[in-house]
Amino acid sequence: MTIPEKIAYYREDFDLFETPNEKLEYVFDLGKKHTTLPEEAKNDATFISGCASAAWLDGQCQDGILHLRGEGTSEMAKGMLTLLLDIFNDRPAQEILDFDPAGLSELGIVELLSPVRQQSMEAFLEKLYGYAKKCAE
Repeated sequence: MTIPEKIAYYREDFDLFETPNEKLEYVFDLGKKHTTLPEEAKNDATFISGCASAAWLDGQCQDGILHLRGEGTSEMAKGMLTLLLDIFNDRPAQEILDFDPAGLSELGIVELLSPVRQQSMEAFLEKLYGYAKKCAE
């Protein structure tokens, strides 16, 4: 699936829920699939500065494909990282760079996030696009 197709897939899931709280519960449920990073991967280089809770994003490039791993400490961070990693992981760096992150609003969840959580997502995207730029070079 392309990035827009993956977003449409999640949008269908979010549309099944009637209330904002149910949609946020779905994000928390996604966090139950959350993976952790080895301690040596949690460092200043991978720390997502600007997140509401401690979170790390590690990006490795192999043949123009960006491989991502991440970890968050709060339930919301775990859920959002799981969601965003599923959308962006193992993609060609150029596909990520060509995607307008405003397209994430199609998920139908971004507007439910508090301003602090929206800033956290922007911090994630900034780190993601930094990795993608290095990988595309």
